[in-house]
Amino acid sequence: MRRAVLSDIHGNLHALTAVLDDVEFVRADEILTLGDNIGYGGDPEPVVELLHERGVSSCLGNHELALADPLEAEALNPHAAQALARTRDLMSEDAQALAAGYPRVIIRGGARFVHGAPPDRVDEYLFRYSREGRMEELFEEFSERLCFCGHTHELRLFLSDGVDVTRIKPGPGIQPLDPDTRYVVNAGAVGQPRDGDPRAKYVLWDDERDTLDIRYVDYDVDAAARRILRQGLPRLYADRLYG
Repeated sequence: MRRAVLSDIHGNLHALTAVLDDVEFVRADEILTLGDNIGYGGDPEPVVELLHERGVSSCLGNHELALADPLEAEALNPHAAQALARTRDLMSEDAQALAAGYPRVIIRGGARFVHGAPPDRVDEYLFRYSREGRMEELFEEFSERLCFCGHTHELRLFLSDGVDVTRIKPGPGIQPLDPDTRYVVNAGAVGQPRDGDPRAKYVLWDDERDTLDIRYVDYDVDAAARRILRQGLPRLYADRLYG
């Protein structure tokens, strides 16, 4: 199976459609998202509807969780809370229910898919484990060989040989996987990368060839930024599209 793994689309329909065109080009067998399909961007409902129409399986992100849970919404920073309130206004009740109903975890092909961190954390950042020297503990939280995560908006690979954990910042292209190594794959962001490169990022996992293909996709960033402003969302999130 060749699985396209997308994360943090954040209501960016321009980025999503470009990525879906690329997914079709590489002939992926399945598409999964790691959550935060909504928030920040100008087209939350069209994004949710398009993913649903395409039969895409999605994990629950912290923005979907905050959409459904007022306590989670209160924990957002002021800009994110403002964006969430506007996102709610832009979505029908049916679309909100669809987004809020995503599962916290998906298991597919012997791999784990979750928004924040394993085993099922929606709002935990991977960099906290790295910063605190706790990456070995992270690998104890799940039994699968691979775990795909999002939330940080940055592509990273964490490799465990059972003793040490190595951190890699991959560029675009094929990344062979070692059969004797376990991985946490931070899949980057489709809709709002925060790595200095405005292109949409996603990962194509080929479980037969045992590879990751790190995909960078160009799209109309200017149009997406204008859409954010026209929809009454904070300018911050339009500016962030440029890296």
